[in-house]
Amino acid sequence: MWKMMKAAAFAVACVPAVAGAQDLDAMTPEELLPLAQAEGKVTVFSLSSRIARVEKAFEEAYPGIDLIGVDLSSAKQIARIVAEQDAGINAVDVLFLADTPVAVRELLAPGRMHTYVPPRVAAQLEEQFKTPLLAHRLSTKVLMYNEAEYPNGSPVTNLWQLTMPEWTGKVMMVDPTQRGELLDLLVEVALRPDEMAAAYKAQFGTDIVIDSDLNGAGEQFIRALFANDLILVPNSDVLNKAVGDKTATGTPVAFGTYSDRRDNEEEGWALQVANNVEPANGILFPVVLAVADKAPSPAAARLVIDFMFGDDSDTGGPGFEPFNVPGDYATRSTIKDDPDSVPLEDLKAWTIRPNVIAENRARIADLIITLQ
Repeated sequence: MWKMMKAAAFAVACVPAVAGAQDLDAMTPEELLPLAQAEGKVTVFSLSSRIARVEKAFEEAYPGIDLIGVDLSSAKQIARIVAEQDAGINAVDVLFLADTPVAVRELLAPGRMHTYVPPRVAAQLEEQFKTPLLAHRLSTKVLMYNEAEYPNGSPVTNLWQLTMPEWTGKVMMVDPTQRGELLDLLVEVALRPDEMAAAYKAQFGTDIVIDSDLNGAGEQFIRALFANDLILVPNSDVLNKAVGDKTATGTPVAFGTYSDRRDNEEEGWALQVANNVEPANGILFPVVLAVADKAPSPAAARLVIDFMFGDDSDTGGPGFEPFNVPGDYATRSTIKDDPDSVPLEDLKAWTIRPNVIAENRARIADLIITLQ
């Protein structure tokens, strides 16, 4: 399919002066192409540095369209879009982000961005991945450990072990007040009081006692985790090096990103997911794509989103392959997960419910502030 589209790039086409958003949403890639070439460029805000690989592949498939990838965290994307649009600036076309509870409330609901589902792949996506936002893949914040130091498997098999003396000062996390996905992880823990209570009893043999100012075993775990000298770091690079260094001993464990394991060989890491953990090892959350309101290149924006869902091969081809790594899970049913991934159905992670997370975020954020 990409060859056909590439050949079409050199064809002479009649480009209409104006195309409505509704018309663009229904167009095939072949129909979008001449419009996108007339626009000439497309800007993508991306939570992943892997956008650089997408940029190269996209420009090879579609000569004449300059893809400008800007590496920004989800929180920074949201803040920047709000600030720029409030100032009357519309400079970005595509948003590639997570932090969906905030994105839905602050960007989608007020019309600062719009959901676009490429017609080419719509039938290959479950409804839950098409609304309210288009989910490109499922990513993770899960417990990670050093498999070089622990070759027989994770040293942690129950989340409550992280609150015990042997793990004092040896559990890490990117600061949840700065990274929404980590806050979502803690909110999800708080929303699982029965499971966290059962895990407590399995670990300690007694029923948990909840502090009078807390709501359930999940919040009690959060308090106990911080009290056990939880180490908060500014970014995942610091975390991955500390946990994954294959030459180190006495390594910590951390709530990190499973797909960062893709860099093990290049970086000299030994990151591995701790999957056999009660009651769960963390969360699965959607990474979404959306078109910014008043995008300066609306046709190219849609072409990029279509491209990033990949071709019809098992790996998704150059548009999706940067994300087809252990720990990332495609939402498009025709793409097979990396064979080194724990199968999605076997991954012991909770799948977040963005609307429920959004309703409880402020409460848990306030709790965290009192614990830091």
